[in-house]
Amino acid sequence: DDNSVTTLNVSGNNLTGALPAEIRKLTNLEVLLASDNKMTGIPAEIGQLSKLRTANFANNDISGLPQEIGKLKNLLTLDLRGNPDVSKNDLNFIRKEIPNAQILTD
Repeated sequence: DDNSVTTLNVSGNNLTGALPAEIRKLTNLEVLLASDNKMTGIPAEIGQLSKLRTANFANNDISGLPQEIGKLKNLLTLDLRGNPDVSKNDLNFIRKEIPNAQILTD
């Protein structure tokens, strides 16, 4: 049952592109660990993971961030360190939407 998954760890798997949109089905996900890959994006569907508290995308090649991250009102930590081209505009938008989240960048 997808709904029982609270932690997803796909770190260090050389993943490219973005996580599949199907991630939205993990409705109880609280911790998403996707560091040390080669991902270039984050799917907008992440905005449907309303229980998400920690999202670690450190050390990837992510540039654009979906505005939907701003819907994650329970998000405590978003780790984007080691993504040198991450969009400052996207970051600023998300920070305004979820001011209580700790967003880590280089």
